[in-house]
Amino acid sequence: MNRFLTTVIAGVIATGTAYAGVTEDDLKNDQTITTQVVTNGMGRHLQRYSPLDTLNKDNVKNLVPAWAFSLGGEKQRGQETQPLIYDGVMYITGSYSRLYAIDVMTGEELWQYDARLPEGILPCCDVINRGAAIYGDNIYFGTLDARIVALDLKTGDVVWRDKIADYKAGYSYTAAPLIVDGLVVTGNSGGEFGIIGEVQARNAETGEVVWTRPVIEGHMGTLNGEESTMTGTLNATWPGDLWKTGGGATWLGGSYDIDTDTLVFGAGNPAPWNSWLRDAGQKNDGSGDNLYAASRIGIDPKTGEIKWHFQTTPREGWDYDGVNEVVAYSDRDGNKRWATADRNGYFYVLNREDGAFVSATPFVKDISWANGIDENGRPIFNEENRPGDPSAAADGNKGEVIFASPSFLGGKNWMPMAFSQRTGNFYVPSNEWGMDIWNEPITYKKGAAYLGAGFTIKPNYEDHIGSLKAIDPDTGEIKWEYKNDAPLWGGVMTTAGGLVFTGTPEGKFIAFDDETGEELWSFQTGSGIVGQPVTWEADGEQYVSIVSGWGGAVPLWGGEVAKKVNYLNQGGLVWTFKLPKQLASAN
Repeated sequence: MNRFLTTVIAGVIATGTAYAGVTEDDLKNDQTITTQVVTNGMGRHLQRYSPLDTLNKDNVKNLVPAWAFSLGGEKQRGQETQPLIYDGVMYITGSYSRLYAIDVMTGEELWQYDARLPEGILPCCDVINRGAAIYGDNIYFGTLDARIVALDLKTGDVVWRDKIADYKAGYSYTAAPLIVDGLVVTGNSGGEFGIIGEVQARNAETGEVVWTRPVIEGHMGTLNGEESTMTGTLNATWPGDLWKTGGGATWLGGSYDIDTDTLVFGAGNPAPWNSWLRDAGQKNDGSGDNLYAASRIGIDPKTGEIKWHFQTTPREGWDYDGVNEVVAYSDRDGNKRWATADRNGYFYVLNREDGAFVSATPFVKDISWANGIDENGRPIFNEENRPGDPSAAADGNKGEVIFASPSFLGGKNWMPMAFSQRTGNFYVPSNEWGMDIWNEPITYKKGAAYLGAGFTIKPNYEDHIGSLKAIDPDTGEIKWEYKNDAPLWGGVMTTAGGLVFTGTPEGKFIAFDDETGEELWSFQTGSGIVGQPVTWEADGEQYVSIVSGWGGAVPLWGGEVAKKVNYLNQGGLVWTFKLPKQLASAN
């Protein structure tokens, strides 16, 4: 009997269900089907909340390792993935565009797929991958050479693969795909190379492109192979031809709200970083806003048409990408909301129906680039805290250096926050750091870095950089804070058992009390955690998994901060823990 069949039989015994392809209903109900995790975010709303409460504040001290799996070889680097669990099998992606199928009860490898990347790929921020998606009998993931691949769940054989964009121009792909009504929806990466951010939807069975939606004004979308509509209005907020290389990479993927039938994707920084070239430094009348960069964009999943947008950082000049995840939730009064913690340091709440601004509050200290957010959601800019115009410098080569906070890696970067239906709070992994930043002249060249800026990241405080914060979205109040010496770079998960899980670069996987922030349990994984935790149940026992493996953007771009983490070891291990039945009731 082959290993996969054995695993399927084990899955039947554990879950009581026979092997069958993942359906739209499975995706829709992923949060409540506690024997599986088939979406990135533990639900397409991205709440990362589990209704499981077998594991709780009283017994989490009894959580023990069940097995560990090594990603093997010399290909380590950052491991930012989130495991998926389906019918007795765990699926994880690894650095360098690899995907593994693992027996969820034993940790034994069933199969492995290696994308065999070409020479000349141009990832900006480590060779990571953030996860996969399951639909039908296939699993889908993106590769660093800007492709999307569909593999057979049972064998790992390629069903189809397709090109998202040209990796030689700086495009890549690292996010987990999103699946809605039989469409595989992807973004792209490469914002530091003057690419154009875009969202694409493909038929999950065939890989055929159904629609595309560029997110920089002036570019045309497509529907069923024909041009559809232009994004925005040509040259409304971009000068000259800069929109043609305007950036706005959609590199973190998206969320989906079934109530409003809306996809939400974030768009990254406009290109180049030098805002004076884009009229953003000079104009505060909207004409230099550079839409739809640094924005959250609501999209019709059937046609790719833009339904609404909210720009968190118009006139962007600090690399405050607008890609951070947008989480669908309902507030304590039952209002349907979106929430997002932006790189720019503000926590935003939007109306879920139309993306309209509701509120914004700072979630990190010492924000310097703006003096607040006005009643319309527009920043009140501190004009003196914009990097200086190089053309005004004596030599024309380097503008005035300023110190801005947060740094370009953000008050919060890619690492996903979690919402708790139990407390009504969000749990946000944040960092307290700033940067010296300056602008330089730059011209576009295909496949070359397109920044027009220099920078050095610096800690804002001696005793910590990382900060996990419990935030009340109704008021913006920070209910509690956990400070960490190194920057936090891993995801967060909440449970109905009153627990908040996350990991640190120092290798600790930690469970906190969701109401007080008290550390209730921890485990040393041996390498820095930059992955995303999940939990599920099998045969009456609750399991928790995390991937450990230090890397990501911090050691590559971290400036003075990188010195605080240069002693950390790389790795590549999946750790799976369980609460044994006999200890579930033990105090």
